[in-house]
Amino acid sequence: MGKLDGKVAIITGSTSGMGRETAYLFAKEGAKVVVTGRNAERAQAVVDKIKAEGGEAICVIADTSDLTAPQKIFDAAMAAYGTVDILMNNAGMLSLAQFSDITPEEFLKAINVNVTSALLLSQKVAPIMKAKGGCHIINVASIVGWAAHWGFVGYVTSKHAMVGLTKAMANELAPEIHVNGICPGAIRTAMLDSVGGEDAFGPMIERTALKRVGEGSEIATVALFLATNDSSFIDGQLIRVDGGVDV
Repeated sequence: MGKLDGKVAIITGSTSGMGRETAYLFAKEGAKVVVTGRNAERAQAVVDKIKAEGGEAICVIADTSDLTAPQKIFDAAMAAYGTVDILMNNAGMLSLAQFSDITPEEFLKAINVNVTSALLLSQKVAPIMKAKGGCHIINVASIVGWAAHWGFVGYVTSKHAMVGLTKAMANELAPEIHVNGICPGAIRTAMLDSVGGEDAFGPMIERTALKRVGEGSEIATVALFLATNDSSFIDGQLIRVDGGVDV
């Protein structure tokens, strides 16, 4: 038996990186997975791999900078599976603009993708989860949600907001829904590659105890822990998965 047998999980931003690895692991543990992302080819490839390994999944093409996307994702999940047990709000974007240069449009896009879409999708699934009980919402924040040593103004602000959103949701949605967050450090993803890969994160890596970047699979295993009764007495917490930054 898998740890997630009979569960339905929505994982936003699951066509690459951390979300994709979590989709694979959740499916391997028995969950029916709703894969979401902007790229149809990548999304279908994730679904095909899950099905080839005996799992069940659908994909929804959605851009979370568009605030109609949460409704589209929710509707597709309900049409396919009729319920939701786990939501992982993983979709995110990296804004590189400095404080003095960022436009209102770019700032609001970072907020919408990284925070507002998570709020809206959580609002959609919460009534179902409250009625069922024993459900889980996992928000992906960042270590820049703790301090502004790394990142830029739109990204740092949005990830601080995600930390606050996680705590507020946990307080309001308990006890039927556990809400926790993951704060990744430097993880090997397309986002990391987009800003220069491991070389660009040298100073951060040097400040970690483990002296390396993390893998998407190392986020997935923490997400699995938070999606099961293994984390039954954990709520409103942000787990740093960062290789030991500044220990």
